[in-house]
Amino acid sequence: MALRYKAPLVFPAVTSHTATVIFSHGLGDTGHGWAFSVENWRRKGVLNEVKFVLPHAPERPITCNAGMRMPGWFDIVTLSGGIEALRENEDEQGIKGSAEYLNTLIQQEVDAGIPSDRVVLGGFSQGAAMSIYTGLMGKFKLAGIVSLSGWLLLSKTFREVLNAGPRLNENTPIFMGQGDSDPLVQPGLSLLSYQVLNTTGLNVTHKVYPNLGHSADPQEMDDVEDFLKKRLPAKAPADEGRSEL
Repeated sequence: MALRYKAPLVFPAVTSHTATVIFSHGLGDTGHGWAFSVENWRRKGVLNEVKFVLPHAPERPITCNAGMRMPGWFDIVTLSGGIEALRENEDEQGIKGSAEYLNTLIQQEVDAGIPSDRVVLGGFSQGAAMSIYTGLMGKFKLAGIVSLSGWLLLSKTFREVLNAGPRLNENTPIFMGQGDSDPLVQPGLSLLSYQVLNTTGLNVTHKVYPNLGHSADPQEMDDVEDFLKKRLPAKAPADEGRSEL
């Protein structure tokens, strides 16, 4: 059965639309689960030129949850057995299918007149892992990549595949945030992913947050806000009116 993708949750830019953030949720969630972050930035009056696109993963059977269907960007076979068990049992077909979908969302922004280097791809957990993979393996030069509680997918063949491609985001800044008390995405997996990315010569920053589990805290979101401000600086005159996009 073909997977069905619902239309993403979209927060239009407050003023002129000059940049876009596409942020993908984690397993079992939807785009609505991250609306609070965008709403907080709207209340603060920051990132006003940025359109936020929060996609919804299709429902699919998840093996580690006894095959129950839930929103997921790819299947997870097991959460037990440690880091190597996760790396040995990756859903390559699901990962590549979701990457193709995320690339269509980027293409839609480009078609609407937003240069790809004014697009940031990010996410949490599964969504973070998809953002790293899609950004580095994709055909678009991005402004940045954000990974919160994420990891590097298909890491065993990562260097070979990356070196065979165009490496468009070789110098694109990547921000990785990770809680040191995360019981699901183990800190060791996050660190290993960072080390692989770093030793491949990519521009990656890895920050660990004390006493943080599998979630995001205010300090981490403040750091994401700072990253987005640097990667997507305002371009339009301050007195321009509200965008209709």
